[in-house]
Amino acid sequence: MTKRALITGITGQDGSYLAEHLLSLGYEVHGLVRRVALEDPARRFQRIAHLLDKVTLHAASLESYPSLFHVVSQVEFSECYHLAAQSFVAESFTDGFSTMNTNINGTHYMLAALRELRPKCRFYFAGSSEMFGKVAETPQTETTRFHPRSPYGISKVAGFELTRNYREAYGMYCSSGLLFNHEGPRRGYEFVTRKITSTAARIKLGLAEELKLGNLEAQRDWGHAKDYVRAMHLMLQQERPDDYVVATGETHTVREFCERAFGEVGLDYREYVKIDERFLRPAEVDLLIGDARKAREELGWEPEYTFAEMIREMVAADLEAAQLEGGRAAHFSASRV
Repeated sequence: MTKRALITGITGQDGSYLAEHLLSLGYEVHGLVRRVALEDPARRFQRIAHLLDKVTLHAASLESYPSLFHVVSQVEFSECYHLAAQSFVAESFTDGFSTMNTNINGTHYMLAALRELRPKCRFYFAGSSEMFGKVAETPQTETTRFHPRSPYGISKVAGFELTRNYREAYGMYCSSGLLFNHEGPRRGYEFVTRKITSTAARIKLGLAEELKLGNLEAQRDWGHAKDYVRAMHLMLQQERPDDYVVATGETHTVREFCERAFGEVGLDYREYVKIDERFLRPAEVDLLIGDARKAREELGWEPEYTFAEMIREMVAADLEAAQLEGGRAAHFSASRV
């Protein structure tokens, strides 16, 4: 029997990689998208453009329980991967209300709809290392106390507790992944890693002159999103639901990320990176590093990408994109002569 999976956030970095992975395993893949996305597919569906003839998309909003209820009522899903969220930490400080509304209510609505209509559907919640925030211990494990330092982190703690409550109170198969930072060439440009790799590529090609960043000494545990979506799938294949930290166990500073990314294009980051206090968080998280021993032992999961390989792939993709940008700019200038 073919398994049917529903992915919220299918148009994002993780959603697109997860859709590819599930399709490769023979799944029938469905995705939730905002109705406005259907009206602007060229821009909104960039990450899944190559998958549009292989997946089924449903219009719904995380802020609307009836719309989620309607989608869940239409198809008997085997698994639901709840990835959709307002996930940019800096934006959560700017608009904490919408972050809370989308991330907490969206998770609650999805769980409630599944409980009502598809109680046997296995549910995955995308947790975050930002839930640990001001860390109580290093490295962080599944039992480390949460101390979130942003509205985003707080909303993810609430989603995690909702997921655990549905598991314990209603006997549903609900698992959470405590995923540490994971990147790739499909990462949004607002995130610091993609900001670094894309700007390094643009500076190399003469399309930009400098890169403004906040705290260069912040340390993160960075892995590749392709590796992390494999862990998501493995979690829902276990006999019993549980929660798992997914991380590489290595930590690197933003400064080191800059050094490696600029090094890929033969530049010295110190000549181009400038500190801008506007990019400093009101409450900084200085060090995050995960202990994924449980995922390795129980799921048989191992990351395949190294830190260096991940950056190399991101810079290569951004160089290609910047070359296209430069070509378009040159064509536009010539056409106006």
